[in-house]
Amino acid sequence: MRIGVPKEIKVEEYRVGLTPASVREYVTRGHEVIVEQGAGDAVGASDDVYRSAGAAIVDTAAEIFATADMVVKVKEPQASEWRQLRENQILFTYLHLAPDVAQTGGLLASGCTAIAYETVTDAHGGLPLLAPMSEVAGRLAIEAAGAALRKSADGMGKLIGGVPGVAPSRIAVIGGGVVGTHAARMAAGLGADIAILDRSLPRLRVLDEMFQGRVRTRYATLEAIEEEVIGADVVIGAVLVPGASAPKLVSRELLSRMKRRAVLVDVAIDQGGCFETSRPTTHQTPTYLVDEIVHYCVANMPGAVPVTSSHALNNATLPFGLALAEKGIRALVEDPHLRAGLNVHRGQITNRAVAESQNLPAAAPETILAA
Repeated sequence: MRIGVPKEIKVEEYRVGLTPASVREYVTRGHEVIVEQGAGDAVGASDDVYRSAGAAIVDTAAEIFATADMVVKVKEPQASEWRQLRENQILFTYLHLAPDVAQTGGLLASGCTAIAYETVTDAHGGLPLLAPMSEVAGRLAIEAAGAALRKSADGMGKLIGGVPGVAPSRIAVIGGGVVGTHAARMAAGLGADIAILDRSLPRLRVLDEMFQGRVRTRYATLEAIEEEVIGADVVIGAVLVPGASAPKLVSRELLSRMKRRAVLVDVAIDQGGCFETSRPTTHQTPTYLVDEIVHYCVANMPGAVPVTSSHALNNATLPFGLALAEKGIRALVEDPHLRAGLNVHRGQITNRAVAESQNLPAAAPETILAA
């Protein structure tokens, strides 16, 4: 199979779909890999390094979309990219389709087979291709919050960990999954006062044992969320409904009762955001104010650390990508966990959560693949 790796074109996105180490794995197994020139520059992988790994370097992304059997990316295709996709071509990348009607329409019109990293599952019910970026985003969320709390950044002027004799910042983490856990771990290391809210009692028990009293755990009733948000200096939105739009857990009305110049970090912004007042921002202009509350809603947080992120992502995606390269569509038929990543196939939506988010019909992936 011919595998194509275009350079990412989303604003301030520096990651790369395949690292040279991954390219070598594909080439060793008899596949051809073509990489757009400069695709790996931001992660320290020059075109010559890719050539040494066995890849061919091409001048433009257009050549990749025109000739590759499978396109491996990081972020969702932009309009200029989805217009180049074609029937019988596999797209393997993050998609986050639920809030993105335009992209969904573009993928449906292309006739391609689009597999989303964020909905591939594992035997334990986890999301193995989302997890590494969630780990990065959770840790970055606390760094971002610390910067946004500074007076020079329109924050209230508090230090996350405080100092002896001065109380630390109070942080509410909504969602106890991978993002929330890593955010809490970073915040605990800095000495913050942390509460994690989640609706799973088994998960709260795991977190309670994991942090050994350094973090308060609360069942996420509406009342508990309100209490923690109102009292917080920082709120981390870390809620995930796989494939679907994120629920809005902090309303505009609740915003009015928060501390002035408190910080909201919406890690769920890729899925539409979990705060009513959230809208996507960029690394260049990461924050804005609503009712004197600082909002940090960067839609590709791990893109700020592309070296760490690209290698972590490739470690997770490589086995699935190799299976697709080896077997093509048959890999989806044989592996139910990879099949869970199938979002669009030949003009039909195959992920129910995405379809319901956009009030569109969904086709059962097993049925459509068999056909």
